[in-house]
Amino acid sequence: MAMSEKLNVLFIITDAMRADHMSCAGNQTVKTPNLDRLAREGIRFTNHFGTNPICMPNRATLITGVYPNVHGVRSNGINLRQDIPTIIQTLNKQGWHTAAIGKIHHQYWLGPFKHKSRSAESLSDWSLSREKSYPVRNNFPLPYYGYDEVEVISGNGTVCAGHYTEWLEERAPEIAEDMKQRVLNYDNLFSIFCDPIPDEFYNTTWVAERTLAFLKRYSNGDYGNKPFYLHCSFPDPHWPLNPPKEYQKQYKPEDIELPASFNDIKNLYNHEYLGVHLKKPPFKRAFIRESTEDEVSQLTALTYAAIAYVDYYIGQILASLEKLGYSKNTIVVFMSDHGDLMGDHGLLFKGPCPFNGVLQIPLIWNVPELIKPGSISNSLVSSIDYPKTILSLLSIKERQQPPDMQGYDISPIFIDPKKKIRNSVLIENDEEVGTLEARLRHLVTEDYKLTIYDTLDNFGDIYDRKKDPLELTNLWYDHNFRDKRFDLVNKILRENLKAQTKYPKRIAGT
Repeated sequence: MAMSEKLNVLFIITDAMRADHMSCAGNQTVKTPNLDRLAREGIRFTNHFGTNPICMPNRATLITGVYPNVHGVRSNGINLRQDIPTIIQTLNKQGWHTAAIGKIHHQYWLGPFKHKSRSAESLSDWSLSREKSYPVRNNFPLPYYGYDEVEVISGNGTVCAGHYTEWLEERAPEIAEDMKQRVLNYDNLFSIFCDPIPDEFYNTTWVAERTLAFLKRYSNGDYGNKPFYLHCSFPDPHWPLNPPKEYQKQYKPEDIELPASFNDIKNLYNHEYLGVHLKKPPFKRAFIRESTEDEVSQLTALTYAAIAYVDYYIGQILASLEKLGYSKNTIVVFMSDHGDLMGDHGLLFKGPCPFNGVLQIPLIWNVPELIKPGSISNSLVSSIDYPKTILSLLSIKERQQPPDMQGYDISPIFIDPKKKIRNSVLIENDEEVGTLEARLRHLVTEDYKLTIYDTLDNFGDIYDRKKDPLELTNLWYDHNFRDKRFDLVNKILRENLKAQTKYPKRIAGT
């Protein structure tokens, strides 16, 4: 059995999972016994926000430690540049074996505007087996942003491609062929439901199987004495969804309780920003659109089933870690890349909006011999803090870290859960998809959340996070709130200035 003096890292991430979609976070319906156990053994954060509420920008921040305006992935559909330093490259240089299994999403999935643009994660290029001059299949570029080995999956539900497709081609050629055809019609990716496939071929099963295989290889000594950094990324519970039937039976639409803010939709048609989008939903109705009770109930039931299935396999992975003897020298981190509206305010999906369901995400850390088991912290933290924190825990010296990282080392909170590292979180939120072009900035403090829109003068959303957790009363125009509004707008200006890029670097005196 290989054993390293340096700590290993198992980083587990889901796609589009809300912070309140775990039983340990108070959800009375969905059952997540393995995440609950991870929380009981480590620390769970109740005030963790994504640096950007969209897949690609936030995932790029998680390996670069800088805001989207700095790494350049403002929105989906922008490849992360190869010349930007990543913490994966840092760990690689410092002796870790780095591997990524599952959804990575550092390069685009859907068709480029110009054919000269290439992506190693393109759905159509993988499905059409385009190898000649395309960075897919046998031409997949390694190392990939610092990862020594990669087994990638692009897409969600049963609309997927990547190394997962190759695995399917060997085990279930007919299913693989059906999936390739589904992938070529992008409308399938923006629906709520997808065609079912047997449990043993579902994307969650594949990610778990390949993760377990990695741990087995590691225990066999395939990587020598190197510690590992393993990125384990599940595409669920992002729609389109059709998780295993056994799990669907446990969560019936008729048993789902609608969000308490569901009927607020009628007021949002008068919202100075959202009203326009509600009257004309952007991009295939896949962003901030009005929903119905039946649709929300169906989607929520499927989401819970998908989360429960992911939770089952997280349990299998953690059990393997323990059985192989690595639980005592492995940091385990669990989070999601962004949330989902899931019927809040009568809305579905994500998109440019001021609401918590999209912005707040789960976060659990388990660091051997550092954290008091069962800790809960209400301290404000951001996904941009992850890179700085993990490198600090792994004793990587500052001069060896990527330069100019903008997050904080939150590890002091592991020792004292009441410790405050931040007094606010800045969230950049650019949306560029189809005809939708939006630029929002959010500021979250302990007491308030402010959202500012680039297209509207003298308007924003301010919610009292403690007195108005459902976010039903916008305090922007409240005369008694004018001084506080000024303070918050001043604060978001300062935080936004601090976050702005300082690249390219100055190269001369004048």
